[in-house]
Amino acid sequence: MLYYLFEYLQSAYDFPGAGLFQYISFRAAMAVITSLLVSLVFGGKIIRFIQRKQIGEEVRNLGLAGEENKKGTPTMGGLIILGAILIPTLLFTKLDNIYIQIMLVSTVWLGSIGFIDDYIKVFKKDKEGLAGRFKVLGQIGIGLIVGIVMVFHSDIVVKDEVSLSSETEVVGSISLAQKSSKTTTPFFKNNEFDYQSLTSWMGDTAKDYAWILFVLIVVVIVTAVSNGANMTDGLDGLATGTSAIIGATLALFAYVSGNIIAADYLNIMYIPDTGELVIYMSAFVGACVGFMWYNSYPAQVFMGDTGSLALGGIIAVVAILIRKELLIPILCGVFLVENLSVIMQVGYFKYTKKKFGEGKRIFKMAPLHHHYQKLGMHESKIVTRFWIVGIMLAVITVVTLKLR
Repeated sequence: MLYYLFEYLQSAYDFPGAGLFQYISFRAAMAVITSLLVSLVFGGKIIRFIQRKQIGEEVRNLGLAGEENKKGTPTMGGLIILGAILIPTLLFTKLDNIYIQIMLVSTVWLGSIGFIDDYIKVFKKDKEGLAGRFKVLGQIGIGLIVGIVMVFHSDIVVKDEVSLSSETEVVGSISLAQKSSKTTTPFFKNNEFDYQSLTSWMGDTAKDYAWILFVLIVVVIVTAVSNGANMTDGLDGLATGTSAIIGATLALFAYVSGNIIAADYLNIMYIPDTGELVIYMSAFVGACVGFMWYNSYPAQVFMGDTGSLALGGIIAVVAILIRKELLIPILCGVFLVENLSVIMQVGYFKYTKKKFGEGKRIFKMAPLHHHYQKLGMHESKIVTRFWIVGIMLAVITVVTLKLR
């Protein structure tokens, strides 16, 4: 909103300083500052409101050190994160930008699913919360919306260089905006992959059906990453800090993908208008860091599913929009390992119980962070080491831009 106000002041009155709002870097910086202020100023008030309503965490007895101290800690703190993302986004981005519109819908959609789950757990005293099938249906729903909009919306295009040649020589090149089913692949010299190649066996009709496959892949990615963040949210500051690291990396990717000079230098696809996502992700990072003011050990508030489902879904959607979704296994390696640890634990237990009559476990407890707790490692040390791993994975992901 402020972007349009200062654009008007600049054009109508040549208002001093109004031109700053034309720069993505300035608006991104303002988004970070605003999200931090929203988290810090309103976070405490929201926590006190939650405490007055006695919205406390019901802790299951898992035999973990310090879990009794967490009982009664306010939950649904994800509302702080959502507010700290949405307010700066509304203030500093171009709201007619299709990518921003997708992110606003995704944030509210996923936050609402998590809020309903937390509401059922806290107010209805049902520890199971929202039935898993309804969560998955909600995640599938936003995946379908994102995928279909990307396929059919006229403003979502990729610009490729096309050579101009005479009969004897190449005389130059132009950049054409066009719909594309291409994405970025790491570690390959020609680092673009076309989803249409997966339907090449259909012959001439491959192009007509490639979009269906793309939408299904979007659904799987959104659901998987959203659940991965949810699994990671088990220790004070773990999911929030990891998400902040991932968010900062995606902000960098959004900047180079939306800047024609940077995209040309790095030899990656240029995606017009994705520069606005830098501002959104700046607010995202600021919200995560601001929330850690209250969520670092010992936590004064938990984000609940209101925050964790939204964080994972946001990360997935942004990665898909800037055509970097195939980098998710590296960038979101912490989420991936947490997810896999649960799958492996459950699968191995069922297999051994069926084969030997007694279930056995790979880890002392899943998700993986609880395994280290069972080994006697302090919660803060586990979180810090997971952050370090997250930073290493983020650096590797950035390096893939040139490592081919």
